[in-house]
Amino acid sequence: MKIANTLSILGIAAIGALFAGCKADGDNQGLEYAPQMYHSVAYEPLTQITDDTRGSWLSTREDEKGEFFNSNPYNPNGMNMREPVAGTVPRNKNGYLPHRLKQFQLEEAALIENPIELNDEVLKEGEVLFQQYCVACHGPNGEGDGKVGEILGGVANLKGGAYINLPEGHIFHVITTGKGRMGAHGSQITPERRWKIVHYVKQVIQKQ
Repeated sequence: MKIANTLSILGIAAIGALFAGCKADGDNQGLEYAPQMYHSVAYEPLTQITDDTRGSWLSTREDEKGEFFNSNPYNPNGMNMREPVAGTVPRNKNGYLPHRLKQFQLEEAALIENPIELNDEVLKEGEVLFQQYCVACHGPNGEGDGKVGEILGGVANLKGGAYINLPEGHIFHVITTGKGRMGAHGSQITPERRWKIVHYVKQVIQKQ
């Protein structure tokens, strides 16, 4: 009977010690089951740890490398990110090149043609986008009488004589880079949406 009680006490003590060992506090990480689940190998795109013994004291990796070794031996410079081919430029999912003209390059911008095919659906989308981004300053009819436009003053009347004959590329460029009181919207509106707004301005606003 005494032996059974002693074994029970020892068993409880062992279980208590096991739970105590799993407790993490401060710098003590405690005992970890499958530590690689907690300390996964992080492959940085640029900075690499090339010393394959770093973190060997902690490692459970199958390749027997240190836990913190994260260099890619198959790519140049040990990087995981591959550099683009020299001279290439990024295109978006629709194949558009980035708009890189400077704010003052209006004449060059005027030569750019609208790549979005004009149809009723595009005009409807352009109307929604115009209401979201343009009405506050330009007003619902593009006459520069929006709530913000009334406060600021000097907002363009898109139906004014100077604006009626502006090329679509010019309008797109101004939306993108800004001009005068108008701020740049290139970071807020995707190129496709900017072109749809241009269609709406040219085909609806300026023909009302």
